[in-house]
Amino acid sequence: MAQAVRSMLGLTRDQLADSEAIALVLDPARNRYLADSLTLTTMSKLSRAMVHPHFTFKKKLSHTADSQDQRHRMVPGSRPILACHFVSGKPDYILPPLIAASPEAEAEYRRIMARTWTAIDQLLNLGVPEEHALYLLPNAFPIRFEESGDLLHFHHKWVQRLCYTAQEEIWAACRDEVLQVSARFPEIGKYIQAPCWPRAQARVSPICPEGDRFCGVAVWKTPVAEYQRLI
Repeated sequence: MAQAVRSMLGLTRDQLADSEAIALVLDPARNRYLADSLTLTTMSKLSRAMVHPHFTFKKKLSHTADSQDQRHRMVPGSRPILACHFVSGKPDYILPPLIAASPEAEAEYRRIMARTWTAIDQLLNLGVPEEHALYLLPNAFPIRFEESGDLLHFHHKWVQRLCYTAQEEIWAACRDEVLQVSARFPEIGKYIQAPCWPRAQARVSPICPEGDRFCGVAVWKTPVAEYQRLI
């Protein structure tokens, strides 16, 4: 990505170091497209340098979260055939943190899941076609898959989904992915935070882009490693 910036500007490495080139692209104080309420990065020459770094993640999300995840069309995944992941007699599901926070709720949740798998097995034993019986699979059924994309479109996804108003699992997955990228590529990771952060860096007001849906937390002052929430 840094070399792409140098090629664009007709500069050598001696004239423009990697860290400075990356900052021209990812620092909202310099690239104000990043702080705009519209997604304009695909139309900016400098921003398009983000198409060169690519990432792949192995993921596990609930069926519900995966449906949300698929809205990010430019970071496609190889989704499984659900029937190939179903195992008779072995309930497999995502436990939401909010449910886990209440022992009573968790016990009832697990009871319902066990009952659901029993019902599916009963239907299969009665000769109901698998494709019909598996309609009983809950939205909590896990989807395990690989997802790949370039930094340009992952950046859009990560920034938007790190907002405290984002869906629970995608928020947590994006936080984990950003922390992994930051560990391997700190010069990139340090510029990826919730959507209020680039606006704060670019001195755009209001800092929170959500209006009345402001979470009430000054997330732009908090590093991603310290992001915490339970909704």
